[in-house]
Amino acid sequence: MEKTLVIGVTTNPDRYSNLVVHRLRDKDYPVVAIGNKPGKVVDVEIEMDKFPYEDIHTVSLYLSPKNQPEYYDYIISLKPKRVIFNPGTENPEFSNLLLENGIEVDVACSMVLLASDQY
Repeated sequence: MEKTLVIGVTTNPDRYSNLVVHRLRDKDYPVVAIGNKPGKVVDVEIEMDKFPYEDIHTVSLYLSPKNQPEYYDYIISLKPKRVIFNPGTENPEFSNLLLENGIEVDVACSMVLLASDQY
């Protein structure tokens, strides 16, 4: 199972970023998470720092486009295979940067991909 980095995670169980961490762990995906407040979702610690994680396959974004620029260089430096822009996070500028760096862009819902075994 490939490792996923979820960015924009919250401890609020009603938020999709929280739910996707649950679903990923239910399917035994290794998960790391970044949010703006520390906490824990299932067995995943929410970090506030941009650690240089290794072997990130997928980045699942839950940040509005206006909050993404500070993550551009960081995400590109991780060299993930793909970045999923969940609903409301679509960002043509960042998508183009990712594609220029050989990173697949997927405008989709991580929850739907997981539920339909397309993740």
